[in-house]
Amino acid sequence: MLVSMKAILDDANKMNYGVMAMNSINMEMARAGIMAAEEEHSPIIIQFGPGQMKNHAHAEEMLPVIKELSSRVRVPVALNLDHGTDFNVIADCINRGFTNVMFDGSSLPYEENVSRTAIITALAHGMGCSVEGELGHVGQAIDSDDTDVDLYTDPGLALDFVQRTGVDALAVAIGTAHGAYPKGKIPKLDFERLKKLKETLRMPLVLHGGSGSGEENLKKAVACGINKINVCTDAFEAGKRSMLEALEEKPDLDYMHLCMAAEAGMKAFVKDYMKVIGSSGRYIYGETRHIGYE
Repeated sequence: MLVSMKAILDDANKMNYGVMAMNSINMEMARAGIMAAEEEHSPIIIQFGPGQMKNHAHAEEMLPVIKELSSRVRVPVALNLDHGTDFNVIADCINRGFTNVMFDGSSLPYEENVSRTAIITALAHGMGCSVEGELGHVGQAIDSDDTDVDLYTDPGLALDFVQRTGVDALAVAIGTAHGAYPKGKIPKLDFERLKKLKETLRMPLVLHGGSGSGEENLKKAVACGINKINVCTDAFEAGKRSMLEALEEKPDLDYMHLCMAAEAGMKAFVKDYMKVIGSSGRYIYGETRHIGYE
């Protein structure tokens, strides 16, 4: 069932677990994630960004697929616009039925980030859509520097930001980065900062750049207050690896069976990820302990 991301993350915040937000650019990825969630009794967030929408995951094609798949399962599914920056694109996604939009104003001057995020939040809330904001800077993994703490999220500033914008979730910078890290590198996360952010804000917090962060980092991040973990690179890699393995075993495999192999590999990856971040088994049919789901 398709629900607001706020409903999912408010419960994760209350019960102290993480929810996977998987960038899904085609039917196979969306189906892998949603069916994995159903089997794991876990909520899931399906998302894609403006660049992905422009290149491949066209909203007019993907939305009917996601809505149909969500209607077949009994676990909560949210649909999120990831890293929205253009007001017109964000408004279009709200009107199309996305249940959450993320406005990424992290590269803007602080006051401009506040004012633009507040406008988008007011618009989205009026349409029953929740909003994720971002404060601090999450860069690219290839350029990441664990010591550049000036780009990390300041707890005091974050409180001001949340109070003035009314966002439902906040993406914070604590040391992760987007994309694939150099081979052998695992980021060093600022868990003390994360704890302070959680103590100060007491709301759902989001970790961007979940790919390549390492299982122990993910578990500790959730324990310290992260409730949504964005995953793109690792999901893409799981699909690619499964296709290559299938081709190696059967070089004459046709395209349909390659797609099936990719979907199976991504589904297995998602199920394992849900176990790591603690969302597996959180939604048991017939129970009403999860606020906003029933």
